[in-house]
Amino acid sequence: MTLRLLTTLLSLSALATAWEAPRYGGFSRVWQETFPGAASNLPNEGTWTILNGDLGVNNELQVYKRDSRNVQISGGGTLQLVPWRDGSQPKGWTSGRMESKYTFTPEAGRLTRVEAAIMFGPSPIGNKQGIWPAFWLLGNSIRHGTPWPACGELDIMETVNGQLIGHGTVHCNVYPGGICNEGNGIGSSIGFPDQGWHTWRLEIDRRSGNYLDQSINWYLDGVHFHQVTGRRIGNAQVWASLAQSPLFFILNVAVGGNWPGYPNGNTWDGYGSRMEVGYVAHYVG
Repeated sequence: MTLRLLTTLLSLSALATAWEAPRYGGFSRVWQETFPGAASNLPNEGTWTILNGDLGVNNELQVYKRDSRNVQISGGGTLQLVPWRDGSQPKGWTSGRMESKYTFTPEAGRLTRVEAAIMFGPSPIGNKQGIWPAFWLLGNSIRHGTPWPACGELDIMETVNGQLIGHGTVHCNVYPGGICNEGNGIGSSIGFPDQGWHTWRLEIDRRSGNYLDQSINWYLDGVHFHQVTGRRIGNAQVWASLAQSPLFFILNVAVGGNWPGYPNGNTWDGYGSRMEVGYVAHYVG
């Protein structure tokens, strides 16, 4: 083997395993998921359920596919979720969604942190009408018969139509209306400078023994932009669904729907409209 070939292979190996969730002082990293491996493979299905089908929610267009065209390891140590136009599908689009088999319960007396490094494809903002990427949590009780939104939902990051605005939202209690004003939820937003890599974080603070003084906090690159407290929710059972019960991770790119509206003739599909993920991690402080 020549020195040049060996150097090339070592470089490719380093690239494919480059990402690792950071460690933070005062926190233990309990779990992380990174995405090493060769390009065009599916991510680890021991850790993730890759959806295959039409969920029929929010008037969205996409059919989620368990297909490396929509959900793939990049070969550069990242995950890519890619929406495609597809005339063979009833509503014209396919995309990717995956849900973690890993669940966690925010610990009493502790500070729980979850985060992901995320970037978006480089298609111009004007060519992303209808594209809706998200990083979020659902209460695991939904897998055991509890309906939405009583199961609890914490949207760590959503952005629509290519806008450089990240939204963080809580959904809870009942639909419509209720404590969380469904279907809007309790939300806030923050601008971000570009479609490149940023860290989206949620912290659930259960260091107080009184749920009224507990809180859920959202951060972009360490900048705080949203908070919901137990006092604001004002109902111990509803708060428990959000901050004291098992949760799981979801990563997806939806297309169309009630919030973003629908793609138009200027909407580009493919890698330019993807969501790319470097890692997902869970910490306890």
